[in-house]
Amino acid sequence: MRILLARHGETPWNAEGRYQGQEDIPLSPVGEAQARALGARLADVRIDRAVASPLVRAKTTAEFALGDARKAQLVTDAGLMEIAHGTWEGLLASEIRDRDGERLQAWRDAPDTVLMPGAGGESLQMVFDRAWPAFARATEGLGDDDTLLVVAHDAVNRVLLCRLLGIPFAKLWTFRQAPTTLNLLEGPDVERLDIVRLNDCAHHTALFGEAVHRAL
Repeated sequence: MRILLARHGETPWNAEGRYQGQEDIPLSPVGEAQARALGARLADVRIDRAVASPLVRAKTTAEFALGDARKAQLVTDAGLMEIAHGTWEGLLASEIRDRDGERLQAWRDAPDTVLMPGAGGESLQMVFDRAWPAFARATEGLGDDDTLLVVAHDAVNRVLLCRLLGIPFAKLWTFRQAPTTLNLLEGPDVERLDIVRLNDCAHHTALFGEAVHRAL
């Protein structure tokens, strides 16, 4: 089976550098253009199943990626929602640095040790513990020649890719997940997937172009 693991397009909060987590922020005009570009890239690709986070930025990205003729096949799974940033949500990194600087530094240096502050705040392990089963559910019953589209979020994609790469969550900042990026995975089942493409955003960014945002 083939899996196209994508991230949602840019939101206004991404552009501003705000931590959005599970706040349901829509795509910006730039994000919509990125999602349309992803759709154009995938227009001739057979997609047999599509699953997205229910947060509007991911769901809308998936709909644009599928196009009008295919978007009815999209289903959502709450297990793919972004990490809950707790009381960080809506704040700029500069604001978090002033209020919770030690934890922010740990998030940069040792992200696997951080539990996000406040009620409902999550750790990377907590994200993985719900996202991996959702990812596995999405693959159930797929045949060798079937293609699955999954549209999720930065932290979700990163913990899934860490698992597939066999690296600890402490290393999740060692690769990028740009807006509407594509990761191509291939293998016979969810436990045996090769990463064929990683952070491929050629549909909207030149080879050496800037494809990074300022907040998770």
